[in-house]
Amino acid sequence: MTFTVRAMQMYDVPDCVVIINHTISLGGSTAHEEPYNASDFAAHYFEDAEVANVVLHGERIVGFQGAFEVESGVYSIGSFTDQMNPVRGAGKAMFEKTRVDCKNRGGTSIIAKITEDNSGGLAFYSKMGFQPDHVKPADHTRPNGTQVDRIVKRFVL
Repeated sequence: MTFTVRAMQMYDVPDCVVIINHTISLGGSTAHEEPYNASDFAAHYFEDAEVANVVLHGERIVGFQGAFEVESGVYSIGSFTDQMNPVRGAGKAMFEKTRVDCKNRGGTSIIAKITEDNSGGLAFYSKMGFQPDHVKPADHTRPNGTQVDRIVKRFVL
């Protein structure tokens, strides 16, 4: 598959909101529990993220990643791909650019904080080369009251 990966632009926000809100509605694959509106999404993923990329398959945005510098040289990543019409390989294509962008900004590592019930996310980050770092016990509470651990994985740049 051929993908185009580029920096997120403000005009990408509506498509990214559709992707993240659908993922949130499925439950259990993100720590986000409430849907985003365009303004809140733009403030978090477009304005606050030091690195924000989208991946396109043809003309259609099929995913986005945001990376936030949480301490000097350490970026925390969030990845979302289109679950309504998935395109295999989109996450990998996106991560390659995000990895290079973080490194070019002086990054030393990228961390992913994945809820223990997100088997797809755990598998994706392992496949990308992230290694176990630590576990944050009962770090997130689902709407039904269930507490889940957050697994932190690290990719050394």
